[in-house]
Amino acid sequence: MITRAAKVLLVAGIAIFYTLVVFNNLTDFDSNYQFVHHVLAMDTTFPGNHGMWRAVPSAHFQLAFYLGIIAWEIANTILLWWGVVRMVRAVGLSARAFNAAKGLPVMALTLSMTMWLVAFLSVGAEWFLMWQSHTWNGQEAAFRMFTVVGVVLLIVLQPDSEEQP
Repeated sequence: MITRAAKVLLVAGIAIFYTLVVFNNLTDFDSNYQFVHHVLAMDTTFPGNHGMWRAVPSAHFQLAFYLGIIAWEIANTILLWWGVVRMVRAVGLSARAFNAAKGLPVMALTLSMTMWLVAFLSVGAEWFLMWQSHTWNGQEAAFRMFTVVGVVLLIVLQPDSEEQP
C-alpha cells in the first residue's frame, strides 16, 4: 500500500503543478504571453546571429502558439487528475488492477515530458535560439520539469506486486 500511495501522491503532485500553471496562464495571460512573444520574435538573441530568418514576428502566430501550449497544459491537467482518480480507486485492489489503472497517468506524464522536450527544449531553445537570451530563457525551468516529470514517470512505471509494502 505504501508504494501505491507514493505513486498516487507523486502523480497528484504533478497534477497540482499543472493546475497552478493553467490557473496562472489564464488569470495572468500576458506574463507568459510576453515570454512566448520574445522567444518567437527572437528579439533578445545575439545581435547579428544567422538564425534570425527563423523569427516569427506575427502576433497572430505567437498567440496561436501560446494558446496551443495552454491547451496542451489543460489536457495534461485533465489527464493527470483523471489518472489520480483511477489510481486511488485501484489502491486497495489487486496488483494487476492497480497496474492497469496506471495507464492513463503514464500517458499523461509522457504527454507532459513531450511538451517540455518538444515545445521548450527543442522548438524554443534550439529552433528559436532561446538559449541566447539572458532575459527570455526558459531552458532551466523546462529541463527541471522534464526531469521531475521523468522521475515520477519512472517510479509509476515500476510494476506493482502483491508483496510490496
